[in-house]
Amino acid sequence: MTVVVAPSQREEAFARYVVPEIEVLLRVARSITGSSADAEDVVQDTLIRAYRGIDRFDGAHPRAWLLTILRNAQRNRVRRRRPTLLADPDGVEIALTSVPSDDDTADQATRGAFDAAVRAAFAALPEAARLTVELVDVDGLTCNEAAAVLGGAP
Repeated sequence: MTVVVAPSQREEAFARYVVPEIEVLLRVARSITGSSADAEDVVQDTLIRAYRGIDRFDGAHPRAWLLTILRNAQRNRVRRRRPTLLADPDGVEIALTSVPSDDDTADQATRGAFDAAVRAAFAALPEAARLTVELVDVDGLTCNEAAAVLGGAP
């Protein structure tokens, strides 16, 4: 059953629940997509979907609701772009990066290599772990908000 909502009520609800979260949506989208242009596109898709669905939103946890929409919009964008992969009969090998020993850490830090090692270790994390670190430590989301973005319970 779809509830018919007057346009003015829809606009009020959108302004109340969605507009304050746009900056968070952009930060999360940049983390997920790795590109400002792609982030803006996925946020635009999110805003359109949120506007269309605002009459079905109960008003509880707007950030989690919007982040779920964002996550689903990004998944759909990735699916549309994904090329058809050929079967690899040999399987996939994962290259592991080595972690510097404690003796080397001080020398590498002074030469700037420490940052490169951290970036490499971060890139070697499984995608879910990497996204969790980005969402919580870089974007400043709470653990519940990050869980909502990644598909867990809010």
